[in-house]
Amino acid sequence: MIVLATLKMAVRALRRNTLRTLLTMLGIIIGVGAVIAMVGIGNGAKAQVEAQIANLGQNVVLVLSGTVNRGGFNMGFGNAPSLTKEDYDAIRKEITGINGVSPEVRSGAQIAAGNQNINTQIMGVGEDYLDIRAWPLSSGVNFSEQDIRTAGKVAIIGKTTAETLFGEGDPVGQVIRIKNAPFMVVGELAAKGMNMMGFDQDDVVFVPYTAAMKRLTGATSFRSFNVQASRPDLLSDVQIQITDLLRQRHRIGFGKDDDFLVRTQQEITDAATSTSKTMTVLLGSIAGVSLLVGGIGIMNIMLVSVTERTREIGVRLAVGAHSFDILLQFLIEAVTLSLVGGIIGIILGVSGSRLISVKFGWVTLVSSDSVLVSFMFSAVIGVFFGFYPARKASMLDPIEALRYE
Repeated sequence: MIVLATLKMAVRALRRNTLRTLLTMLGIIIGVGAVIAMVGIGNGAKAQVEAQIANLGQNVVLVLSGTVNRGGFNMGFGNAPSLTKEDYDAIRKEITGINGVSPEVRSGAQIAAGNQNINTQIMGVGEDYLDIRAWPLSSGVNFSEQDIRTAGKVAIIGKTTAETLFGEGDPVGQVIRIKNAPFMVVGELAAKGMNMMGFDQDDVVFVPYTAAMKRLTGATSFRSFNVQASRPDLLSDVQIQITDLLRQRHRIGFGKDDDFLVRTQQEITDAATSTSKTMTVLLGSIAGVSLLVGGIGIMNIMLVSVTERTREIGVRLAVGAHSFDILLQFLIEAVTLSLVGGIIGIILGVSGSRLISVKFGWVTLVSSDSVLVSFMFSAVIGVFFGFYPARKASMLDPIEALRYE
């Protein structure tokens, strides 16, 4: 009952100066709203990157060929001819705990069908590639083992490529020419959209890797291998097995650098999302500063309020109020300012996140954790910055307070 009566008294005191109360809450409102909106933007960016990484498939281990230096510049992994057909066969036969393996041979080429043509990406892959990438077909069939063995002139095309070359028609069974070599389309891929680099994943043509090496590129090595572990908990074990096998096959001595790179899907995700995580923390920290500024504003106004109401405090103490009652009254006023400001800030933050998503097309993700933390932080600020003015009020001498003009 004492707390309820004190709360009513605090609310009445705040309503006496409505404009000042609203201006005092403004710092908390802006701070909470900014924290929620900024963290929502950061979480949305992180979720978008994770969704793009998931397009690689499930439980994927990526093996990249070595790096080379050209003109004094390191060209990065995936450029040296260090992965061979023998390495591919060895991984398929000797690595345990995997569901499939597929190599990659990449090339760009002009392809034509009828009077239409397009310059697109040609990828030579194995029969396991679509299963590893979790990439279904909208029509047609996948490569067969015989297609791979005989370097069959068959192709699977992406949605964008199919629409460019054949319009609304069914591309399955049609013939396309890649570098003047005829390939029959046996399948059309389901749409996947853009990847995290902004490239259209559907603008692609898949052919058997043997056909790509023999008929299109003349390559004798691979850019990378895609390996799918049977279970998520086997990713590290498969990574270690592949590393040991390739080091042995490439005769890499102890202490020597690998001429290949083996990365799990989780490592790729962590590396890709590290920037967005840093951005989220940075944006949230910057927005959090405004919360502190709002807290300082609350302390300032509460100190002014104590000075203005010194005679009121003296009267209350003279008629029997205890120092604790005065402390509780001013502390409740400060906390009320923070909590009401926090609630309004949450509403503005969530609304602002949605507005940003609609207006600019950015992906935003407001989590319940960020809302709860912002609300609790605003309450803590009310207690922290309101305690000193409240304690100062409770320590006033009744006689001196009654004499105050």
